[in-house]
Amino acid sequence: MCGIVGYIGGGAKACEVLVEGLKRLEYRGYDSAGVCVYHDGQLHTHKAPGRVAIVEQQAMADPQMLAAGAGIAHTRWATHGQPNEVNSHPHSDNSGKISLVHNGIIENYATLKQFLIERGHTFVSETDTEVLVQLIGEFYNNGCDTLEEAVLAALQEVSGTYGIVVMCVDEPDKLVAARKGSPLIVGVGKDEYVVASDASAIIEHTANVVYLHDNEVAVITRGSMRTFTLDNVPVTNEIVEVEMTLGQIAKGGYEHFMLKEIFEQPESIRTCMSGRIDTRDMRINLGGLQDVERDLVKTRKMILTACGTASYSGLVGEYLFEDLARIPTEVEYASEFRYRNPIIETDTTVIALSQSGETADTLAAIREAREKGALTLGIVNAVGSTIARETDAGVYLHAGPEIGVASTKAFTCQIVVETLMALNLGRRRFMSVPMMAKYLEALQAIPDQITEVLKQSEMIKDMLDKYIERNNWLFLGRGYNFPIALEGALKLKEISYIHAEGLPAAEMKHGPIALINEGMPVVCIATQCPTYEKVIGNIEEVRARKGAIIAIATEGDEQIRQCADHVIYVPECPEALQPLLTVIPLQLLAYHAAVARGCNVDKPRNLAKSVTVE
Repeated sequence: MCGIVGYIGGGAKACEVLVEGLKRLEYRGYDSAGVCVYHDGQLHTHKAPGRVAIVEQQAMADPQMLAAGAGIAHTRWATHGQPNEVNSHPHSDNSGKISLVHNGIIENYATLKQFLIERGHTFVSETDTEVLVQLIGEFYNNGCDTLEEAVLAALQEVSGTYGIVVMCVDEPDKLVAARKGSPLIVGVGKDEYVVASDASAIIEHTANVVYLHDNEVAVITRGSMRTFTLDNVPVTNEIVEVEMTLGQIAKGGYEHFMLKEIFEQPESIRTCMSGRIDTRDMRINLGGLQDVERDLVKTRKMILTACGTASYSGLVGEYLFEDLARIPTEVEYASEFRYRNPIIETDTTVIALSQSGETADTLAAIREAREKGALTLGIVNAVGSTIARETDAGVYLHAGPEIGVASTKAFTCQIVVETLMALNLGRRRFMSVPMMAKYLEALQAIPDQITEVLKQSEMIKDMLDKYIERNNWLFLGRGYNFPIALEGALKLKEISYIHAEGLPAAEMKHGPIALINEGMPVVCIATQCPTYEKVIGNIEEVRARKGAIIAIATEGDEQIRQCADHVIYVPECPEALQPLLTVIPLQLLAYHAAVARGCNVDKPRNLAKSVTVE
């Protein structure tokens, strides 16, 4: 992994399209990049560790690159082998005829590599990807008449996940793409095609795309495309219009995408709720769940499965479904779910949460749940993504493209969708009209309330000056705000590289209190709720050990100023909706901390936006 671009078309624009596509994919996270094009009977390749700009400079100075009409490119996030030029993609076979870019992991690469060594192949890299291209070369040079035949033969021997694009000197007017577990999209233009792992690399050229499904292969020439399964059975894939614009993936005057996306949350939440709330009849309309609503009402148990930030929105969902809909709910790390023989009982619903809709572990969990007979739902942002296609039903976030690796607006929109689902089920099962009206009114006020919280951004930035060199932080919350403490700690870790730990506030004294020393920053979410006095007690325990208290509190609470070093206020709202407000200061805190420490906010080290390998 992490980013793929392929191009074939008229003229001499391949290198330009490929490099521009790589730039569009930089947000996904990567550690090296490379470009390969065909021109004048040869493949010409430039690749290097580091930024796309390095490869761009090399490629744009090479006349052979600039004259090409077809090529492939890649940004790599290392899985096998260190980030260096040799391990960077594209990779070639020993003949130098075939070049390949690959997202995913070839699990049986060691066995295949030994087979190829015995057949006389030599290897220059440490990657599993080079094994795949060498295997394709082995078949191509020993019996297969076409590149697609060799790709099919090789993929029959492969275990693992892949999204690949392959080109060959002997068939210069052809790209072969294939996917299994790693997304690939083909943009369909006028006498040109752009293949990519993400629509952001395509939309400058065309809004018309074809989503390849798992176990499908596409053979693309300058004037046509045909698709078929790994068993060589022809398939017809619908051309759809992608829901993304260039303006949505521009910074729009903000210094970083993350800051832009934090400030977009009032609008993204409005869009997420748009058309879904009927205040006249006190109903929630979630069109994507219409066909399964009867089954949902009968659900006896919910399981929410996700990874990273999405798993913390799932923890908020656990509180929502149990509190508002009275349905027993569990949250499972998707990476663990399929490997522990989960208990799926009658009338169990499993919900997958994923911004990209391509998260490999979450997709595997959903497949396991379906195999065991559960009703499966997806809550995703990316329209047409694999999770959206493979679940029984689902809801799109409509949060808009999220470019920053650290998720912000997708997280809050996931919570909004979970709230809408919980209210819908609660109303159908037991909730009164007045109670429903109270929640709907409060939910519709959330975007304006977030706008008020965002006005404290500069104050939060200034407050951090005193603590920016501290390398250990605690985040404490209770009830609905315990998952927000976890999310706040994760945000600080992933973009500022400060070690942070999120805890239920009462659990602090069962061990972690030993960490507190003079001046250690402790962020306490102490909003007005049934456990408010308990949280104040926890704050006093921190103060007694000379920790520095940064409190997130409800507007009008003057008491908390007596025991906190700093207070960030959020507007009053029902406890069930507080996470939508309390997370905003924590996002801003992490952002400003990362900027102050000189970190790459949108592209934190070692992280990828969409994790398409297990």
